[in-house]
This record gives sequence, structure tokens and C-alpha cells, in this order.
Amino acid sequence: MTVFATARTLSIGATLLAATLTSAYAQSYPVTATQRSTAQQVAQQGIPESELAAGAPERYTVKRGDTLWGISGLYLRKPWRWPDLWGMNLGAIANPHLIYPGQVLYLVRSNGYARLSTTAPGGEPGVVRLSPHTRESSLSELALPTLPPHLIEPFLAEPLIVDAGTLQRAPRIIATTDKRVLMASGDRAYVRSSDGSPVLKQAGSPDSFRVFRDAKPLKDPITAEVLGYEAKYLGLAKLVDGESVVQLPQGNGDTATQASPATVDLIKAKNEIYTGDRLLPAPPQEFINYVPHAPKTDVHATVVSIYGDSAALYASQNQVIAINRGQQDGMDIGTVLEVISTGARIVDKTTRSRDVVQLPDERNGYAMVFKVFDRVSYALITTAQRGVTVGDKLLTPTDH
Repeated sequence: MTVFATARTLSIGATLLAATLTSAYAQSYPVTATQRSTAQQVAQQGIPESELAAGAPERYTVKRGDTLWGISGLYLRKPWRWPDLWGMNLGAIANPHLIYPGQVLYLVRSNGYARLSTTAPGGEPGVVRLSPHTRESSLSELALPTLPPHLIEPFLAEPLIVDAGTLQRAPRIIATTDKRVLMASGDRAYVRSSDGSPVLKQAGSPDSFRVFRDAKPLKDPITAEVLGYEAKYLGLAKLVDGESVVQLPQGNGDTATQASPATVDLIKAKNEIYTGDRLLPAPPQEFINYVPHAPKTDVHATVVSIYGDSAALYASQNQVIAINRGQQDGMDIGTVLEVISTGARIVDKTTRSRDVVQLPDERNGYAMVFKVFDRVSYALITTAQRGVTVGDKLLTPTDH
């Protein structure tokens, strides 16, 4: 659906929201049966007012840059229960992924229950306001994301958990056009296969690659067991020409057969790239349903590492952490966990005995899982009162 807007305000009510369910965005971000069931139950009467967040606004206009997580946090004490917030207005908001900047939300309270409405108490529908200049855009492109895209999207391509030999078997960069040691965006490089499978430019073969270095072991802080190897993401490369066989003349008039390396262009470099760095095929674009939810079973996880280039001791809000639970533990995308800061062991210097005392653990915030491997998952810290460090716990959220 495409909207043409001049210098005027467009009023888009519940009918338009329902119609947009046919958009590509709604198809890419489906509503699960569980989410719809939860919302339908809540839609019968709303939610108890006791479930509302302190200071929940009576009227809120959705702004560009808002997220579903953020709006849910405005209204609910437990923001991961987004389907409940959606259920508060199931009749008007048929898909929780289709809420737009400019839409007005009204909090309606009755008999100890509360629900959201897109219609003002006087009956006027909430409106979607577009800026007063000619615009052509898809409504699906305006829909709010669950989490800030710029925080999540880079990591869909970056972290990669591999086994110990995957990078060693991957094609490697052997040279650049001008023999420079360091490579960056826009440079051309030459690549050779390492496992006997040539890099070919042909139908059905990959032509986009991610560049990696170092397979760093991720160890469980509790058991010291290696959960997998995290390859360091460096950038993206595009295949120009594949490997080929060439005949080289020899001094005695004979020829020798030799493989000619493949040619790639580095189209993006997050870090400096060196000869010896490895290439793995880039995955297809992912369309992921990030609807936040509590885990299906009790989770007791631990922070394994803080993702990034710097050797930071603590992670803060909007940073990514790796945890020691994955698909085999029932972890899935959108799972929200409560972050618990581990209490430190200190020496009580107020007594002569100098006793060693274990301080209590403290609730710190929340993290949402957005990428899952077999035994490791990556999560975005959505809220944190203090720094998060390796060894901190992640548990099933409580009602507190």
C-alpha cells in the first residue's frame, strides 16, 4: 500500500490498520497463535489496573523512533508481555507490528481494568500525521519495530558461532592488488580455497561473503566447557571472478597447471582486513519476529561474553551479550530474561576476624534474545541499572 501525502494531516483509523495486514511487512512478521490467543483473552475485559506501569500515560502520540518495547514499557510493569498490551485494543490493532508514528493511543479504565484504544473518549479516531511535504512511501515501512533496528540489524550478520575447523576450511585472502598489508572498503583482494572446493562464479554458488578472523572459544563461566567458537566479523566481500585453472610456461618449453585465485571486492570493512582472513558465504536477509515474551520454561543462564571489539569489563543498556543457553535449551528469538548482577565476595574489614562475606545478588534489568545458535544465544540489554559483566545471571522474569 502506498500513501501520497501533501501539506495536510491524514487520518488513518482502525479500518486502514486492518487493511495493512496484507502488506509485505505483516507477512514477514506474522502473529503467532500463542500471541493471538493471549491477546484475545485480554481483549475480553482488558488487564487489571495493577498490571499497569506507574505513571502510564492517559494519552500518548506515537513518535518516529519509538519501539514496541518502549511503548509497552510505558503501559505495563512487565514490558515483555506485549501481547497483553496489544490485546487491550485487539479490535483496532489487528497486528502488533503495525503501529505508526502519529497514531494516538488512549488509556481507558473501567471497573478495575484498563485497555488501550485508538479512539478518543469523544469518539474521534487517533490519527497518523505525516510531515507537510509531498511524500511517497509504504505504510509498512513506517510501522514501529520492536527494538531499535540500528542496534539489532548489524548483529544479524556479525556474530557467528562455528566449530573449531570451520574457518580453517574456509577460503582465505592471499593478496591485494598493490601488495598492501591492510585492506579496507573499496579494495580488491584475491582469494584461494582451502579445502579443495574452488570458489566459483556460477549460478547456484554464493557471490556474497562475510570476512572473519579468529575463532575465539566461548567458555561457560560455570563449567569452563567450550560452547562454541565465535568468529570475529570484519566486513563484506563481493565475488568478481571465480578461481580458474591456468597454464604457466616452464623454462623447458613445457607448461604447468596452476589454480588462479578468485577476485573479490571489499564492499564493507568494519575492521582492518589482512591476508589470511577467511570468507564464509553471507546468509540470506532475515525477517524475524521480535515479539518479546517470557521463556516457556524456567531459565538459569549466565553471561558468557560481552560482544564487541573493546575488552570492556561491563556492558550497559543497548549492548549485546552472549549467554550460555541456545536452541538445545529451548531458547528462541524474542525471549526476555531478567538480568541479575552477581553479588561480590568482600572482606569485612569492620571486624578483627576479617570475614569473607558474599553480598546478595541484585536485580539489574532485562535482556532480549535476538539470535540463537545451538548452545549460545545473543541478547540485547534493553534496560540496566548498572553494568553487566561476565558471570552475571539471566533468569525467567519475576512479577516484581
